[in-house]
Amino acid sequence: MKITVIGAGAIGGNLAAKLSTAGHDVQVADARGPETVRAEVLESGARTVDLSDAAVQGRDVIILSIPFGVAGKLADLFASVPDETVVIDTANYYPGMLSEPIEAVDNGQVESVYTAEQLGRPVIKAWNAALAETQRTKGVPAGTPGRLAIPVAGDSDKARKVAMSLVDDTGFDPYDTGTLADSWRQQPNSPAYCTELTLDELPAALAAADRTKDAAIRDSLPERFAALGANPTVDDVVEMNRAAHR
Repeated sequence: MKITVIGAGAIGGNLAAKLSTAGHDVQVADARGPETVRAEVLESGARTVDLSDAAVQGRDVIILSIPFGVAGKLADLFASVPDETVVIDTANYYPGMLSEPIEAVDNGQVESVYTAEQLGRPVIKAWNAALAETQRTKGVPAGTPGRLAIPVAGDSDKARKVAMSLVDDTGFDPYDTGTLADSWRQQPNSPAYCTELTLDELPAALAAADRTKDAAIRDSLPERFAALGANPTVDDVVEMNRAAHR
């Protein structure tokens, strides 16, 4: 597929590298300029483009891996993107930490529903519920015992299936969580969020989500993370997330 990744940070860089390794035609754009894209992101064939050229005609998929709340700044860029292009959102809302507080989301609007409104087009929610280091190091071929799963939500069955196939290409079992309105179950810090679950374990975790409780756990992240001490491992962070729901 012809894929554009907008955002070359930890998640976007991972996806650009993994999807190009899987054989897709990948271009990656970053608001800071092409020269800021790390060399390892491009080693498997992904190529850089200017952000103004990223959402061009003829791309099958555009992955948004940008800070939550800034998608509206790209609305003009997306105005010329064909309706059939699948747009995937990977962002998470951390008010006061990684994002400015957003009243609509604080009042209950689902994160990716807000993003879709700001962008002016439908989106699929995927790759948001796994740590960047989990995505970088723990992807394995399909059929491998214990393969980790990643939830995928969206209102278009066709677009959701495209996103699920790409999740599979990055080394994880995709799990169909239904509509975008239900994607709050994979938002921070739900039981399914960054807890490294398999396809058999993920449904129960999604069902156990509690919007009020999960938001409170999300907002306690600075204190919980500080308690891990210096240089926590990815396994330390996953265990911290799991422990919050015991």
